[in-house]
Amino acid sequence: MKWFAALLLALGHSGALSSEPLNVLFLISDDLTYTALSCYGNEVCRTPNIDKLAAEGTRFTEAYCQGTYCGPSRASFMSGYYPHATGVLGYKSPRPQIGERSTWSQHFRNHGYHAARVSKIFHMGVPGGIESGGDGADDPLSWDEKYNSKGPEWRAPGDGETLQKNPDGQRPVVGGNTFVVVEADGDDLVHSDGKTAAKAVELIGKYATMEKPFWLGVGFVRPHVPFVAPRKYYDAFKPYSKMALPEKFPGDWDDIPKAGINYCTSENMQMDLRKQKKAVGGYYASVAYLDAQVGKVMDALEKSGMRRRTIVIFTSDHGFHLGEHDFWAKVSLRDESAKVPLIISVPGKKPAVCHSFVELLDLYPTLSSLCGLPEQSRLQGKDLSKTFDDPNHRVREEAFSVAPMRTGFLLRNREWAFIQYGEKLPNRLIGGFEHGRNGIELFDMTKDPRQFHNLADSEAHRDTVEAFRRKLKEKLASVRTNDL
Repeated sequence: MKWFAALLLALGHSGALSSEPLNVLFLISDDLTYTALSCYGNEVCRTPNIDKLAAEGTRFTEAYCQGTYCGPSRASFMSGYYPHATGVLGYKSPRPQIGERSTWSQHFRNHGYHAARVSKIFHMGVPGGIESGGDGADDPLSWDEKYNSKGPEWRAPGDGETLQKNPDGQRPVVGGNTFVVVEADGDDLVHSDGKTAAKAVELIGKYATMEKPFWLGVGFVRPHVPFVAPRKYYDAFKPYSKMALPEKFPGDWDDIPKAGINYCTSENMQMDLRKQKKAVGGYYASVAYLDAQVGKVMDALEKSGMRRRTIVIFTSDHGFHLGEHDFWAKVSLRDESAKVPLIISVPGKKPAVCHSFVELLDLYPTLSSLCGLPEQSRLQGKDLSKTFDDPNHRVREEAFSVAPMRTGFLLRNREWAFIQYGEKLPNRLIGGFEHGRNGIELFDMTKDPRQFHNLADSEAHRDTVEAFRRKLKEKLASVRTNDL
């Protein structure tokens, strides 16, 4: 690839780390909370392969998604726009909105890279889309080649139980976006993520002799419900009765708006303590299965000889509640749902931990910079490149996330988490909402990091609330763009 190396040298781009083109390996999980990883402090769910990657790269402790469920989050980081810039707030491809503008992988494809995906990068329904093996809301212009990983999901043979809305235990194992645990028969390759890892291993082997550098997206669907994994991954979490649940605070919901109560709760899902503990165990088993697949892909990269010239990213599209505030699943704007794990390993850069606020939207401009690709002024993310030389570098003072299903917005900085509900349409500015139970949450993240006490109605914090309301109005105005 002499022409490509010569081009980078001629450009003299500060982001390019060497004359040799760098590959990009993008590993993304589905519905993974940072709290489930041992490199982020979990002492029950061990994730040695993800931990190894974290030990080799930069682990970001304050990374936030831009949409708290799959569709808008993935459309955002792949298009380079905030959800409210494009209006892609659901489960659709951003292509109609961005037109001829390049997605993240397409930008690499346009500049000499071979771009490929395995399984879920743009939105793909789980479990339905995985059962059918379809493309979901994929964007064909983003890839030179693409592969789907069909799997049995909740229909996998094994021991299964429906935990959601099954108080008497009579409901059979059911499909859909439902809390189901299946301790499955067979090995890793029975399921979608095992097939995804195997295909990624195959492609890495093929790319080792390819002239072009590559951008390879590997999309795992666990730990998204249903919690399905081979039996061996459940052993560490049995009996389920030993699983610890988050602290329950009396009157936890009394001071928050109705919209702030998540769509999945212990109450409306009718999950007693036994089922809640089994849900945590099933989730952790799915994470352990995911971690094993990450290990297979990383082993293949090492054996290929390309590790020294490949940037590796590991993240999730958003987080997931595991009983905090008696909330379950995604969608909420609390940290467990809006915050994501993010690990970036750049060849030649020392391992580090970075505490700056960053967003998934920052991946597109950062990887473009690191690989020496032309800048695009339209991108709404920020370049994180300086953090790999100086982990104390501050990229952002706060993060911004949206929950379209709850028409809510989060502004999160070191001291405060400010959440406001009620705005829906992207062409309307926010305003006209009352505090407290009528639409606003304010949490002191220094004194109340678990977000139990909403201060929005406190007279002592009125100025803080008003300052955030003005800031949110300015933020929404700034993310809208005239180039779409």
